[in-house]
Amino acid sequence: MKLGRKITGGRYVPKRKKKKYERTGQKRIVKLGIEKKKVKRVRGGNKKVLLLRGQFVNVDANGKKKKVEIKNVLETPSNRFLARQNVLTKGTIVETELGKVKITNRPTQEGMINGILLK
Repeated sequence: MKLGRKITGGRYVPKRKKKKYERTGQKRIVKLGIEKKKVKRVRGGNKKVLLLRGQFVNVDANGKKKKVEIKNVLETPSNRFLARQNVLTKGTIVETELGKVKITNRPTQEGMINGILLK
């Protein structure tokens, strides 16, 4: 059986093409390094700040927020190869002067990095 075909051999024809707002954007990776941001216009004329490189993390420790520099990427639970490339994603555990910090947000969507201190 051929892919994209009915059991009778006929082909599936899409009803319509995707609209611009339905299309996926370019995949972004946030790497460890000197901070670099990009502003993108999104639907409705709004602006979205994209983080391309990050150096600092806003750590929530004992109910107080503190901006701390990232020393190293220790591990990424979603993909171990991302840690080797110093890629920052949600769930990544990074090393700071306060200790180990887990990133709790999606840096590509918000333009900053937030995290919580691990015990």
